[in-house]
Amino acid sequence: MLLAPKAFIAPMIVACAMFMESVDANVIVTALPAMARAFGHDPVTLKIAVTSYVLGLGVFIPVCGWLADRFGARTVFRTAIGIFIAGSLLCAASTSLLTFTFARFVQGVGGAMMVPVGRIIIFRVVDRSDFIRAMNYLSVPAMLGPAAGPLLGGFITTYLHWRLIFFINIPIGILGIYLTNKHIKNTREPHPGPLDWLGFVLSAGGASLFLLGLSLVDGDLVSVGTAVTMTVVGLAMLGIYVLYAWRAPRPLLDLRFFRVPTFQASVLGGSLFRIGLGAVPFLLPLVLQEGHGMTAFKSGLITCASAFGGIFMRTMSVTALRRFGFRKVLIYNAMFSGIAIAACGAFFPGTPVWVIWFVVLLGGFFPALQFTSLNSMTYAQIESRDIGRATSLGSVVQQISLGLGVTIAGIVLEITRSLHGHPTLTWSDFWPAFIVVGLCSFASVPITRRLAHDAGDEIARGKRVDTATETANPAAGH
Repeated sequence: MLLAPKAFIAPMIVACAMFMESVDANVIVTALPAMARAFGHDPVTLKIAVTSYVLGLGVFIPVCGWLADRFGARTVFRTAIGIFIAGSLLCAASTSLLTFTFARFVQGVGGAMMVPVGRIIIFRVVDRSDFIRAMNYLSVPAMLGPAAGPLLGGFITTYLHWRLIFFINIPIGILGIYLTNKHIKNTREPHPGPLDWLGFVLSAGGASLFLLGLSLVDGDLVSVGTAVTMTVVGLAMLGIYVLYAWRAPRPLLDLRFFRVPTFQASVLGGSLFRIGLGAVPFLLPLVLQEGHGMTAFKSGLITCASAFGGIFMRTMSVTALRRFGFRKVLIYNAMFSGIAIAACGAFFPGTPVWVIWFVVLLGGFFPALQFTSLNSMTYAQIESRDIGRATSLGSVVQQISLGLGVTIAGIVLEITRSLHGHPTLTWSDFWPAFIVVGLCSFASVPITRRLAHDAGDEIARGKRVDTATETANPAAGH
């Protein structure tokens, strides 16, 4: 059964915007070596461009709901598309890595507002009876974006020019703004309340300085001393925010949710898993192109196998969770995922392409089940009135973890190359980085093991869990 025509339009507009953001998040990974040559830098240095994008996504997510309530969902959504278009144009026009990094951050800010505000629009304009079908439209970009991004990026970089990658967004974005003006109402809340500006400055500023400082420690763009200072100041700001958040009555990011066992395991344990997984889209195209001499397009054909593995696993995730439960799936699947990620470091010149493709496929198969399990379990013990604030906290930690994965992988890669004495990257420089990020997935197991054996069973197996044995939600009411 299809949505009614009016109810169909809004989900399709939002889905197209999300597809644009999802493709853009994955499109540059196969173009990084070509961009590095154009900017006169080592390919590893371009980790700052990947990190700046996820930073823009992460630090602005918590304020999107308030902005939509204060200025109207349509106003914020079309502004987000406009910011994303401006960032795309800046990326295409960039002549240095510094300006490109800034442009990617701008894109991330636009993407940060598009996704959550798009969901708010769906929630407000679609009838409850059509809500599930509308949300199904929004699941398509999440599945197709990671597959289309590397293919598009690789094809355009190999046969045209990498700058053309960023022009893909322009017509889609302009059409999105036009359709948003025409078909989406500017709904808002009459009294959104004050925004926690101090919390926003401390959390966003701290996370930005910390991650950017770590990304710059190679000394290629700024001095090592400056990078270390940025990292230390960022850590200090984050530390101050932690002290502030535990005392504030309604902080921007409420850390009290970490007292909830399922939320803690999902977000904190999941962050360790995401550190490992976040590094793979950065490392894999580099090892295929710099280590094995493949073209950007050929590496894109292989990289997209991970997305196909994820799509296939989504069809089996419900069955796996119902059969084994959250705790067992999260523990064993984290180990399988770590092995699959680390196995990518075993590629050597002459490895058959079909073997590489199959390993990369598995590298998407197991993590997809982990993501589905983590996302499903996150809210198992969260009160419905707190889901919005819990989502903000979980989303920020998720994005920061992905950015940290890229940063850690880049640092390990630089250290390995330095120890080997290689002036340029070779295939033998990559295996330690893949092992380190694979071990990050294993590191999530001790946190997951603390879960009760029946944790989340009401969601996974449809069982009613005895509430007397559950930990009460300490964040409720704050």
